[in-house]
Amino acid sequence: MDTVANRIAVARTRGPASAAEMVDAAREFADLMATRRSIRHFAPDPVPMEAIEEAVRAASTAPSGANLQPWRFVVITDPDRKRRLRDAAEAEERAFYQRRASPEWLDAIAPIGTDWHKPFLEVAPAVIVVFEVHQGPRTPKPYYVKESVGIAVGLLIAALHRAGLATLTHTPSPMRFLNTVCERPPEERPYVVMPVGFPAADAWVPDLERKPLREVLVRR
Repeated sequence: MDTVANRIAVARTRGPASAAEMVDAAREFADLMATRRSIRHFAPDPVPMEAIEEAVRAASTAPSGANLQPWRFVVITDPDRKRRLRDAAEAEERAFYQRRASPEWLDAIAPIGTDWHKPFLEVAPAVIVVFEVHQGPRTPKPYYVKESVGIAVGLLIAALHRAGLATLTHTPSPMRFLNTVCERPPEERPYVVMPVGFPAADAWVPDLERKPLREVLVRR
């Protein structure tokens, strides 16, 4: 249905007027995102909660199956809860790295220098735990849940970086302990854990190269 509201919404999504301006806008954003790095060493300095809230608001604009928006963003700042999160995550990660991880996986992550120690979960001033929302007593059956939540997390990462905040996507395995730590119902399933803050003064980032455009873009 073509309504005034719909026409206004479409008009607001239109980009710059000229092709050159469009290219400039896209290049500026790509250059900004090229500076993004995953950070594992955070400063304990507090961050503006409103900046995190606005980043979550941006993430919530993501497209989703049947527009059911099957995501929940739990922002943890309480020191005791962050400590419990870290303790539970490290218990699972220790078992994973010592017993369950394949040699191929350990070789693949060797250049990153990560192991089962996860101090960033306690040091970072805020931790966002993202949940998939499945069917429950008060929630309908969703569609394309992982795809929808994945897109929302991508927007969240971009919004946080645009705000000048560092983050990391952390996926302990298994993750069901997060329902207990975050006090979330069983129909919500953990998707990713994202510490958020400023890099520590001595933060170390591996020198990893991203694939050039010619290797990831195919034109037909």
